[in-house]
Amino acid sequence: MSMTGQTVARTKRKPYDPALAEYQRQQRAAEEARKKQRHATDFNRQAIVAVIEVDDPLEEGKKTEVLRSIREDPLGDLHAREMIDEAQYQAGRAFQRDFEAAETGARAIDFTREAVDGGMMADPLSEAHMRATEQLKIVYRKLGLTDSALVNDVLVHNMTRAQVAAKRGYNSRARVEYYGIRFRDCLDCMALIYGYSMERRG
Repeated sequence: MSMTGQTVARTKRKPYDPALAEYQRQQRAAEEARKKQRHATDFNRQAIVAVIEVDDPLEEGKKTEVLRSIREDPLGDLHAREMIDEAQYQAGRAFQRDFEAAETGARAIDFTREAVDGGMMADPLSEAHMRATEQLKIVYRKLGLTDSALVNDVLVHNMTRAQVAAKRGYNSRARVEYYGIRFRDCLDCMALIYGYSMERRG
């Protein structure tokens, strides 16, 4: 049927309302935040979590609380249970960052590259890798072989105190506690090295 002569009804568009548009934007942002919060709390039944403060992504300068899984994070577990202080915790994290940077740099070396400059192979190591490597040398030198192995077990291999003791052939509660104390002493030493503590505990 021809539409000639017919009156076609058209929907009249509403004028742009800046206030309404801003309200709708805020509603969408709030919904996104709720989704992120749901995802952050979506742990399995065996999860071990702790509440931590992080920067609020929706409001600059503000903090918000989120849940962090500490099931395979002995350092985070000790901190969450207030068995180590902030200086010890930050020193442990600094060591982990240095270890990761040093390990990544080592893996990034391409030994198949052709030698240059009179037979010398170009140095592929980044400045960050070199700094991390030098810092780790200082830490290991201060700790000594025994305590360096202990620190690696906990901070690199995520071993608990009980696992550390078992690796060394012990399973008594006294030995587990001993290695916990020994590890905290290591963190004290590292806090001094990394500048998070000005004075060694007695």
